[in-house]
Amino acid sequence: MVFSSQLFIFYFLPACLLLYTCTPRAGKQLVLTLCSYLFYGWANPLFVVLMLFSTVIDYFAGLAIAQQWGRPWKEPVVALENGGTRTTQQKVALATSIVTNLSLLGFFKYFNFAVENYDAVLRLVGLQELQLDTVMRVTLPLGISFYTFQSMSYSIDVYRGHARAMRNPVTFACYVSMFPQLVAGPIIRYQEIAEQLLHRSHTVEKFARGAAFFCLGLGKKVLLANPCGKIADTVFDAGSANAVDSWFGVVAYAFQIYFDFSGYSDMAIGLGLMFGFVFAKNFDSPYLSQSITEFWRRWHISLSTWLRDYLYLPLGGNRRGRTRTYVNLAVVMLLGGLWHGAAWNFMVWGGIHGGMLALERAQGKESFYRKLPGPLRLALTFVIVLFAWVFFRAPTLDAALSYCAAMLGLSQAQPGAILLGGILYQPYYWVTLLMAGLVVFTAPQTWDFTRRLSATKCFLIGLVFAVSLVLLSLQGYNPFIYFIF
Repeated sequence: MVFSSQLFIFYFLPACLLLYTCTPRAGKQLVLTLCSYLFYGWANPLFVVLMLFSTVIDYFAGLAIAQQWGRPWKEPVVALENGGTRTTQQKVALATSIVTNLSLLGFFKYFNFAVENYDAVLRLVGLQELQLDTVMRVTLPLGISFYTFQSMSYSIDVYRGHARAMRNPVTFACYVSMFPQLVAGPIIRYQEIAEQLLHRSHTVEKFARGAAFFCLGLGKKVLLANPCGKIADTVFDAGSANAVDSWFGVVAYAFQIYFDFSGYSDMAIGLGLMFGFVFAKNFDSPYLSQSITEFWRRWHISLSTWLRDYLYLPLGGNRRGRTRTYVNLAVVMLLGGLWHGAAWNFMVWGGIHGGMLALERAQGKESFYRKLPGPLRLALTFVIVLFAWVFFRAPTLDAALSYCAAMLGLSQAQPGAILLGGILYQPYYWVTLLMAGLVVFTAPQTWDFTRRLSATKCFLIGLVFAVSLVLLSLQGYNPFIYFIF
């Protein structure tokens, strides 16, 4: 089930809101949890079993870390001392949580990748008879990259003393499974909403802002991301394109992935507000960045801060010398690329960003960015991001390299590539790309636009929603890009 579907908008969401509103406060967590399990298990009920397994492990790990075994149910849970000494039991409980979550993620996300590379090595050395081929293949559960990171953050936060353990299993299951951000984020860390899980307000103003978030997010997806995706798909799937068409295609993809993912995040934040939760901002005009370092402060903020707090800093951050800092940045971004997908393309994408982060850190105030005017710094950063997006979008590493060569004019387009122009340069696509660019570079963020809702804003939001619904009825199944991650 996807947010941008008639099933969700006209049936699931109204029914869920009605049940939630009519249920007494004591039962709201259970209703939201059951609705979330129904939402997640709609495609495959077995996915729910996997998520439930992860939930149970982390729930008991949290109790063990907080040393809450045998304590009275209603006794307040006190957070551990920040930085204090931990017992062997606590360390084992944390290790169990981390190993379990990473094992689930590693098996379901990277098993097929490992098999493909194993077979490739055997072909290279002439041992084809030992190949696994398609004997074993694993289906990737939706959202596993997100909820494993989210669930892990609970155990780590309790261990560090940043949060209190949750004694109520239903409330903890609600945290892990909340359908608004379950499948494609943002990654909600436990310490951010621990108090909201127990005490949150439900107001008309909060609900209205949530509805506005949802409507604008739907508009981003249907009105901008999907048309830009058609342009990008046409160019990337063509197999051969000239330099102009290649740039046209990758710019369209840059807009597609931004509006697709930020649109999902807006809808998730909006749904959270409807149920009384306030989630953190996940995007902050990333294409206005004037360096790659700034880009990662603005793009997928929940992931970049998660990687910083749970990977970069534990590796030593910038506290162990310049060389170690650069290595840490590169390692974190390589793993961040691998988190996005089990393919060498994503490793290269992460490597490009990690290399740029290390380079900018090494140059410091002498960075070549600082010697350029602001607009040129913005343009240069955007071009670097575009080249990196090629590796994110292309189906194979060879295809990505060929596409980059086409962008640089280093390859000869096939004769049939001339037909691309007749498909791409239509008024509808030109207008869509122009509108996307205007929104990206000039429009306020949804977070700021919805802070105060005037009559004029409500009219515009309603218009966006109505047009989106009309176009949605004409489109087929259109899942969000990050569903595959």
